[in-house]
Amino acid sequence: MDIAVIGLGLIGGSLARTIKLHTDHRVLGADTDPETLAQARRMDAIDGELNDEKLRGCQVVLVALYPGDIVTWTRDHARFFAADALVIDCGGVKQAVMDRVTPFAKGQPWHFIGGHPMAGREFSGFRYARDDLFDNASMILTPLPEEELSVLQRARDFFMDLGFRRVQFTTPRIHDEMIAYTSQLAHIVSSAYVKSALADRHKGYSAGSFADMTRVARLNEGMWTELFMDNRDALLRELEGLIDRLGAYRDALAKEDSEALKTLLREGREVKESLEEV
Repeated sequence: MDIAVIGLGLIGGSLARTIKLHTDHRVLGADTDPETLAQARRMDAIDGELNDEKLRGCQVVLVALYPGDIVTWTRDHARFFAADALVIDCGGVKQAVMDRVTPFAKGQPWHFIGGHPMAGREFSGFRYARDDLFDNASMILTPLPEEELSVLQRARDFFMDLGFRRVQFTTPRIHDEMIAYTSQLAHIVSSAYVKSALADRHKGYSAGSFADMTRVARLNEGMWTELFMDNRDALLRELEGLIDRLGAYRDALAKEDSEALKTLLREGREVKESLEEV
């Protein structure tokens, strides 16, 4: 079948390459950068460039853009989607997208499903796209409440065929709450951590811990600003909770309270160990 991939950055490019690796589907790509399209063609990540007429024949449409652009592109191309097509966004927030797409997607002969592939790198752009990025990853889907089970099964089967380990169905609200904790908070912590006055002297003094803590500070600030602001309430709750917890460690150090510090560290270790058992 024909599959459209809109936006050939890290995620869209990796999806295109993964589809070509694992399936016999024909991939048609769209991107605002002509050189990215040319590079994708040279690397056989896509079979051709998408246009509105070709879009009419696509059974799956993957929209891998920034949240605001997802809404705009989907609205502007809604009349070109094939009947029964799966239109799946691949953005990092779901409530802001679903709230704006649902009014014009509901009741259409095509099916809009919010999506978020849980994989990534600290780099952006097609040049960093990989055909193994989603191996054993989780694909989160947030369909409209009234969506038919047969449609959800089609979506699940599609992503499982690409090498995803699981497909997780949830609501946009739950998705955004969890992503605020598992992804967005980590990016803020990394960004703040690397701004220490000692950072430029780390060589010779740093190892795995420093690399782990600073990896995602190398981010696309335009995209992440939009993601953070779209998920502002949930992210603020997580950030404020972290600040409160850090205060307990600060107080133990300031008071030279070794027992309190040991307790805090033990609690953290035990939580981490319990998470690894799940």
